Amino acid sequence: MQQLTARHDAQHGFTLIEMIVVIVIIGILAALGGIFITRPIEGFLDLSRRATLVDAAESALRRMQRDVRQALPNSVRIGCGGQCLELLHTVDGGRYRAGGPGNVLDFIQPDADGFDVLGTLTAAPDTGDALVIYNLTATGTTANAYSGDNRRTVAAGSSASSIVLASPLPFPFSSPYQRFFLVDEPVSYVCDTAAGTLTRYAGYAIASSQSASPGGTSALMTRHLAACSFDYYSGTPERGGLVSLRLQLAEEGETITLLHQIHVENAP
Repeated sequence: MQQLTARHDAQHGFTLIEMIVVIVIIGILAALGGIFITRPIEGFLDLSRRATLVDAAESALRRMQRDVRQALPNSVRIGCGGQCLELLHTVDGGRYRAGGPGNVLDFIQPDADGFDVLGTLTAAPDTGDALVIYNLTATGTTANAYSGDNRRTVAAGSSASSIVLASPLPFPFSSPYQRFFLVDEPVSYVCDTAAGTLTRYAGYAIASSQSASPGGTSALMTRHLAACSFDYYSGTPERGGLVSLRLQLAEEGETITLLHQIHVENAP
């Protein structure tokens, strides 16, 4: 009679040493993989932060450029150690009648009835706008619209072809080309590196001295401001002025610096 014998297969498993070796190898591979993955991710995040900072700085500089391009000639001034920029914002301009038939602007006697505009303005000026003739500087008391000797207020009854002034006092200087400019408001840009902000102020009263807190309405231009500097070169009668704007923004270890220069037409 045939005997049946049971066959037992040997069962094998991981030993403790093998398990430790596997864990160590997996840890090494994970660490190496993490290095290869982390670096590109960090680079992408750094690039995104830099792009965001550049976009914020460029947006602020473009806004400043628009205002500087519309500044009254020779009205740009720098204060606060190069961290404040102020200008008188123009809305229109033209040429006054200096002779011939019509209502002539008198520079000798008080002129109560205003003057005719050669051609027409783009629109009737708003009552309360400032009319400036032959502005030569942003300092001193002569030919300076901030001090007011060459600035008069537009009165009611003005039109695109004729302007009435609230004060009949004659202007101190005539313009060689009979030019005048209409100013609606002063505008200031103020850097606050402690708060990390660049702020635009507008709608406040024109003052002879420049202030770091001019009042009026404010609008935040950018955050993350680490440093800024404004410079103004007035130029000569033959060469326009130049405004230089430098903004430095920083966030989470990333720093960008942008320099922007704007040519200014200063012919009064």
